Amino acid sequence: MIKPDRAVLFIAMRYMFAKHKLNFITIISYLSFTGITIGVAALIIVLSVFNGFATLVQSFLISFEPHIRVEAVSEEGLKSVVILDSLMKEIPGEIKYAPYVEGKVLAVNSTLNRVVTLKGIDESESSNLYGIEDAIRIGKYDLNQGEDGTIKMVLGLYLADRLQISNGDTINLVSPDGIEKAIAGMSLPVISRAVVMGIYISGNNDYDGDFAFTSLSSVSNFLGYRGNFRGYDIRLKDYNEAGKVKEFLSKRLNKEDYSVSTWYDIHSDLYSAMLIERWAAYILLNLIVIISAFNILASLSMSVIEKRRDIGVLTTMGMGREKIRLIFIVQGILTGLFGTIAGFALGIIVYVLQIYYKIYPLDGAKFKISYLPVELRFSDFIFVGAFCLLVCAIATILPAKKAASTNPLEAIRWE
Repeated sequence: MIKPDRAVLFIAMRYMFAKHKLNFITIISYLSFTGITIGVAALIIVLSVFNGFATLVQSFLISFEPHIRVEAVSEEGLKSVVILDSLMKEIPGEIKYAPYVEGKVLAVNSTLNRVVTLKGIDESESSNLYGIEDAIRIGKYDLNQGEDGTIKMVLGLYLADRLQISNGDTINLVSPDGIEKAIAGMSLPVISRAVVMGIYISGNNDYDGDFAFTSLSSVSNFLGYRGNFRGYDIRLKDYNEAGKVKEFLSKRLNKEDYSVSTWYDIHSDLYSAMLIERWAAYILLNLIVIISAFNILASLSMSVIEKRRDIGVLTTMGMGREKIRLIFIVQGILTGLFGTIAGFALGIIVYVLQIYYKIYPLDGAKFKISYLPVELRFSDFIFVGAFCLLVCAIATILPAKKAASTNPLEAIRWE
């Protein structure tokens, strides 16, 4: 492909900016530029909002729960889960880990009852692995079992609201261990009293609405683990290394007995839904750019008709057909380039206004934050800019081809 020289660039720029009168072609050119600017700005702004929410959700999840979870998924795995302790020490890098137990229990408060996920964690390592203590809003963080055997626990705000309990209240927990015998009338269900020591707000509705945390020693037997545990929670110095650690553990463990999940795997459905929404918004907003590209095609096509005499003169003066074609290709690409740059600038302006002046506030009670989160990523500028220029370049093909095929003699004769 012939590279545009100074003459090609000069003529293309002159056709773009040297407008002595306002006509239909000029109006379409301005509409093309405006459409691309708005489309690019809308893409940058919307993608920054998706980035902001994704980062916010990720920060909520990572700050509250471990980065990797190793869980026994078979009877054999549960029997030999203690051997994982030695494997934990072989994991490269700086890590913190502790065992846990987890199970569904029936929480009963007066006439209200609800199935709750009760998780027992190591009290000595809980502050290093979980963000529960920092998330406590009512009461205090105390999981140590009472002298009378009463379970002390903390639970989410939504769960406390559904059970209509508050800090200091006592409820009954019905264990799933031996529930089949209890239903058959062979024995009584295992019931334990639990006192609410604190209520937390994690920012994750799953945890706030379904989970209650207590000490591992308090509920290991209650949940049927008989002093054993279900698996290990692991926290890394850098959560981005979770994939490598998962690969290391997966090679050393039997997949039939153990499951290894990263922080991303645990909430993969949520992240997948957010990714689909992001791509849907990207595709829909790109329609604005595509429509603007049609305007470029129309304006260039009419410009070719308007400049037939100029094309004829340039051809007779020795300019080749390839350079004639390049003039209109460059004109269309420059329109897209300037529109893209203007769109970038507009998107950045809106981003700065939102960051410093919070021009779009949110209801903190509903969204957990008081303003719309935004985050710019360099990759978004690359993908949006590349797509816009590609579409604009495609839109120039037909008009440029028509300009290059113009007969110079007929153009000059009839002009």
